[in-house]
Amino acid sequence: MDTCIHNALHLEAPVDLLFSGEHIVSMTPVGLQPIPEGVRVIDAEGLVLMPSFIDAHVHLREPGFEYKETIASGLAAALHGGFSDVCCMANTRPVNDCAAVTRLIYEKAKAQYPDGPFVHPIGAATKQLLGQELAPMAELHEAGVVAISNDGRPIASTEMMRRVMEYAADFGLLVIDHCEDPTLAEHWVMNEGVVSGKLGVKGQPVVGEALQAARDIMLAQYLHLPVHIAHVSSAMTVALIRFAKEAGIAVTAETCPHYLLLDDSALEGFNSACRVSPPLRSSEDRDALLAALNDGTIDILATDHAPHALHEKMTALDQSLPGFSGLDLAVTLTWGLVRENVIAEDALHRLWCRRPGEIFRIPTNGFAKGDFANFFLFDPHETWTPNDETLYSKGKNTPFYGQELSGRVRHHFIHGKQLF
Repeated sequence: MDTCIHNALHLEAPVDLLFSGEHIVSMTPVGLQPIPEGVRVIDAEGLVLMPSFIDAHVHLREPGFEYKETIASGLAAALHGGFSDVCCMANTRPVNDCAAVTRLIYEKAKAQYPDGPFVHPIGAATKQLLGQELAPMAELHEAGVVAISNDGRPIASTEMMRRVMEYAADFGLLVIDHCEDPTLAEHWVMNEGVVSGKLGVKGQPVVGEALQAARDIMLAQYLHLPVHIAHVSSAMTVALIRFAKEAGIAVTAETCPHYLLLDDSALEGFNSACRVSPPLRSSEDRDALLAALNDGTIDILATDHAPHALHEKMTALDQSLPGFSGLDLAVTLTWGLVRENVIAEDALHRLWCRRPGEIFRIPTNGFAKGDFANFFLFDPHETWTPNDETLYSKGKNTPFYGQELSGRVRHHFIHGKQLF
């Protein structure tokens, strides 16, 4: 049956969205056209209509770490968080460095969520993520990976990074790099700065990220090949990416909601819940990232969803595992930036939908005739508290646990099917 989402708010304007089967028919201002007879009407007054989002950087943990997350629980969090598509990193056990693991991920996702959200595996750049031998990218490409990355372990060797970029290019695969100089401030705990000095713990300087970002940018320029810089956290890295884009170098980049909302002061009191990699930086770094989102230097937002078990986070700061669970919370948290006029609502669509779709070649919904009917209805006024009952991910490791938040996804449609 054809369906009309009636009187939803899209970019602050009330609209009627008509779709038939899997595809959009039209989106028009309310009252401009009569709703056809026989159409199912869903009253969406007061709800915000947004295209389904794409998360280009998640860790679904399966296979091998199912006690942290499973493909099923991760996709449940994605569905209720407003994501129709997620790209999952290769640091599973076994590592996704062969076709068998890639196919396993696809098969489990399809069996458990046949109607979406959809998984797009990212293959390992090197065997076992060790940075010593190239992964079999031809095999991974044939199995269906959408990109290549050693995320979680930086590629220390510049020669190896060059070969990864060249080999991946043969198959049209984008390389995503975790930029971190592994020899600078080994065994770091948090950002190097005033707070780390006050706490007396080892910090990682921002130059550790920027050094490898600069290396990648120079390789991209020299080889005339693209590179994508993951989870940018510092003003120094932003400046390098801005320079590269002005020079016409094929670099794209992402940052995460937590780097826009928190800084390293969150770790005062040795708060292990706020340990993440790269670490939360200074308030000046946070401001630079917000500016980079608005001027297009940073292309996309991604959660870097990294679920952990409770015992892995709620321990001594220097022993806790870095990472936040983000799929359940990302839309709520970034809508707060829209509410505070820090970024525009349309920018949210660009950062979470249009640009990730362009970069990773995933179809998106622009609400044009024929587009997939992938969208969600968001209640900007609903208040809720992230806790064991409200979070769908097995990972409850978020700094926002137990805090009252405003705004939540109410309904999600993928390929025209209302999934909740």
